Amino acid sequence: MKKILIIEDEKILVEMYKSKLRRNNFQVISVFSSEEGMEILKKEKPDLIILDILLPRENGITFLEKTRKLKGISKIPVIVFSNYDDPVTRKKAMKLGVKDYLIKTQFTPRELLEEIKKYLETGIR
Repeated sequence: MKKILIIEDEKILVEMYKSKLRRNNFQVISVFSSEEGMEILKKEKPDLIILDILLPRENGITFLEKTRKLKGISKIPVIVFSNYDDPVTRKKAMKLGVKDYLIKTQFTPRELLEEIKKYLETGIR
């Protein structure tokens, strides 16, 4: 069973996506801050990370910068899933190696699931 880490501070969204992913045979771990995400990431080694950019205290870009310095963790694929559609932030995230930068309002849970499957089934890292 593939393991997905969701780093998102909107609890309602977390529950909705967690439910959708679990129904499709994914193990899901969710946290509400980048600091919690970093702790879990070191312990759990997920197969994929879904990352919001706008988070309390440290944002998603800071999280990405930190993960890229950690051996064994820097290769875990990350999909940014945020409503923050800033071209500079998008470019920075892509430069830090995210696989995709998706805008929440443009994706249903089913469409997000398809994006996740695309990266996990093809083994793209």
